[in-house]
Amino acid sequence: MSSSLIHAAKTLRPLNCLEVAGFGRYALIFLNQPTKVDILKRLWKKAVFRASVDGATNQIFLDAEIQNLVPDLVSGDFDSISTDVLQHCRDIGCKVVTTEDQNETDFTKCLRLVSQQLQECNNNKVDYIVALGGLGGRLDHTLASVNTLYKAAKLSSAQVYLIGEESLALLLTPGKYIIEANTGFEADWCGLVPVGQPCLNVTTTGLKWNLTNQKLEFGSLISTSNTYADDQRIVTVETDQPLLWTMGIKMTLL
Repeated sequence: MSSSLIHAAKTLRPLNCLEVAGFGRYALIFLNQPTKVDILKRLWKKAVFRASVDGATNQIFLDAEIQNLVPDLVSGDFDSISTDVLQHCRDIGCKVVTTEDQNETDFTKCLRLVSQQLQECNNNKVDYIVALGGLGGRLDHTLASVNTLYKAAKLSSAQVYLIGEESLALLLTPGKYIIEANTGFEADWCGLVPVGQPCLNVTTTGLKWNLTNQKLEFGSLISTSNTYADDQRIVTVETDQPLLWTMGIKMTLL
């Protein structure tokens, strides 16, 4: 890795939030998709701000294992939350915000609200935002979650990580990155997928199949089913357009 890239690149450690001694402060957005209790409890415990979206709140208050988890914010158009759960949230003092705009997903609207809340309270500044759920299940919902990642740069100054039961996704805006995947929670596979428009120039190191000034676009080449070059599992990526990084997660370690 060249010294110029090291000094110019932004370092990301996407699975840091799962590490017991992980660094950094993060906010958690719990999306409406069935989620393993162990990962929710681990992420919830370390988050400095916690939001649940619409029907995801049902799982928090109706699952006996996690009934003591109280969100700071509950938002959505409330078409899937139980009436009793919604009233309970109000009774115990959760901030409840109805977001009725049907031109945006509940995830997008919640991300905007969380960003506003964090800006209004200096004590709650975060290094990144974790959205749990949104990968898997219905394909249109997954694509909508990726679209929110694409919008996220305009909604928040913090990097947004989208975590499912088996994978993680984040959007790399144009620039240079060092991705530290060596947490022990990473599975063997990873990938780079252009979204929104073709990437005309992508260069990587640290992958089994690296890219050198490569064009990535649908209908041609996209870098799926890639893996790491060695046990260090440190990858550098340079891209000229928005590029989705995705990687596998070993949830059995939780």
